[in-house]
Parts: sequence; structure tokens; C-alpha cells
Amino acid sequence: MKIEGGCLCGQVRYHADVQPVFQATCHCKDCQKQGGTAYSVVIGVPEAALTLTGETASYEHAGGSGGKVERVFCPRCGSPILTRAAAAPGMAIVKAGTLDDTTDLKPALHLWTESAMACTVIPEGVPAFPRNPG
Repeated sequence: MKIEGGCLCGQVRYHADVQPVFQATCHCKDCQKQGGTAYSVVIGVPEAALTLTGETASYEHAGGSGGKVERVFCPRCGSPILTRAAAAPGMAIVKAGTLDDTTDLKPALHLWTESAMACTVIPEGVPAFPRNPG
């Protein structure tokens, strides 16, 4: 899978030539607030394999597990680009909505389902965790 994408205004771009380590749907309250929607579809890639260009801004806070979380976004258009989390060292957690091509995107698990909105349907047979598996 070629990973390539960017923000709404095009100022921030990224690419990597690696297979994602994971593809997931996160239902945590922080992803809901950052994205303004019910959940966030994400892919995890080794940060060392990801090339990020353009000016970014970030916001740091404590995640649900208590560890540091850094949310990286475009300061011009506000598009969330990726997350760095102490719970996943060395991993860039890329917001799948910013991918140029989502043809091969197939989230294989759901995280933080205890925070899922009542209107969200989690498919049967897909692994689902009330919090992050740890």
C-alpha cells in the first residue's frame, strides 16, 4: 500500500512506502472532538518511514490511558493529519480521511468502544475493545 495524502488546503503532504502496521477505527472522545464526528479511521505506520512536508501545528494532552498524545494538524485549514501517542512509541497514527486513495483501507479493529456514540454500528466479528488493548 502506498501511503500518500494531505490536508484540505494542500499545504501539508505526507507519503510512505510501507504497509500499515494496523488499520483501526477509534471511538475515543478525543478523536470525536478533534474530528467533529463519531469516530476516526486511522492507520499506523512507523514514523521513521513517513515523510511529512509543509508547516504543521500540534496540540499535546493526556490521552485516555494517561500518556502523552500529540495531535498534528494543518494550521491553515485545520485538517487533522496524524497523532503521536506515548502508548504507541515510534508510530505515526495517520488520519485515514487525509489519504489520497482509500481503496485498500480496511480497518480491522475498533478501539475505545466504551465511548462509541449510540448511533454507531460496530460490525459483528470485528475485534472491538472498550479501551486500547494493552
